[in-house]
Amino acid sequence: MSLLEQIEKLREKLNQAANPQGCLTHEEVLKLSQELDRLILQYLKSRKHPEKPD
Repeated sequence: MSLLEQIEKLREKLNQAANPQGCLTHEEVLKLSQELDRLILQYLKSRKHPEKPD
């Protein structure tokens, strides 16, 4: 699964978790949000410094 696919899947999961809770401080929502942030940063770094082919 590509990084963008992982981001989109996690974004959907975060939206589902946030809606029933009604509160963005719920532990699960925070964990998902942090993981999404990590993936987005990883993606942005990869776009800024793409790997050079051997």
